[in-house]
Amino acid sequence: MINIPKIFIDSNIPMYATGMEHPNKEISFNFLKKVAEGKIFGTTSVEVMQEILYRYCSLNMLLKGIEVFEYFSEIVDEILPVNMHIINNSKDILRKHFSNGILPRDSIHAATMTHYNIKYIATFDKHFEIFEDIKNYLDHFKKI
Repeated sequence: MINIPKIFIDSNIPMYATGMEHPNKEISFNFLKKVAEGKIFGTTSVEVMQEILYRYCSLNMLLKGIEVFEYFSEIVDEILPVNMHIINNSKDILRKHFSNGILPRDSIHAATMTHYNIKYIATFDKHFEIFEDIKNYLDHFKKI
């Protein structure tokens, strides 16, 4: 049996994959294609799903946001809930790492990953590098 690692997917991956031409579009699309094919176990959270809708609504692009939301929710293997324990841990992460550029939504992602014991993230947000126990899977994916 092949051990497929669980990868937490940040909102920027489906947004780049479905967006206009951008240097991150191709790798995002190819990564999500591997998720859709079952070669990568992709997981995310309800917070990421909310981020997708929020971002597109802030750009006055609701229909595009719903399209990306539906596409992503169809291919991702798992959408994790966020509970009060995770929120409290995110507050502690924020307190510790705010000066390093961590924002509330990213502290929630880090706390979610810790809660569910997920070691890998797919994101273009470089500030996740401050977490020793979280590795960016895209660094590996770019090499294959």
